[in-house]
Amino acid sequence: MATDVVAVAGVLSCGLAFWWGAVVVALFALVLLGLTVPRVAGLPGSFQAVGGAMLVFAAWAATLGWYESVPALDLLVHAAVNGQLAVVLVVVLLRTGALPAGASRTGTVLVTVALGTLLGVVWEAGEWFGHSVLDDGIVVGYDDTMGDLLAGTVGAGVGSVVLARHRGGGDV
Repeated sequence: MATDVVAVAGVLSCGLAFWWGAVVVALFALVLLGLTVPRVAGLPGSFQAVGGAMLVFAAWAATLGWYESVPALDLLVHAAVNGQLAVVLVVVLLRTGALPAGASRTGTVLVTVALGTLLGVVWEAGEWFGHSVLDDGIVVGYDDTMGDLLAGTVGAGVGSVVLARHRGGGDV
C-alpha cells in the first residue's frame, strides 16, 4: 500500500509541477521514471516506497528552495538518492542478466559504486545543463558539484554494502 501512496504522490506532484513551469515538470517526469523502474523490476515494496519517497522529497526540496535554506540537505539527498538509484540499477542489471548473478560481494560493491559515481556525474551534468540552458536559478558551482559528487559516491558505497549483504543471503 505504501508504494501506491508514493506513486499517487508522484503523479499528483507531476500535475502540480505545471504551476512552476517546464523545468519543474521535467524534474517530476524524472521522478515518475524513478518510481516506475523499481516497480517494473519487481523490487520489494518497502524498497520502492522508501526510494520513491526520497525521490518525491528531493524534487519538492528543489522546487521549494529548501536546498538553499537548509544547510547540508543537498548533500544528504545526493547521498541517499544516488545510493538508492545505484542499487536499483545494479539489481535491474542482475535480474536482466546484464551482470553475472554469480558476482562476488566485492564485485557487487565495486560495480555499484562505479555505477553510482557515473549516475552522480550524469546528475551533475543535468544540473549544469539546466543552469546553462534552461534556468540560471538552478544552483551550480565548483564547490556544489564536487560536494554533490562526493556525497553521491559515498551514498553509492553505503548502498553497495547493503546490496552485497542481501545478495549474500540470496535476497536479490
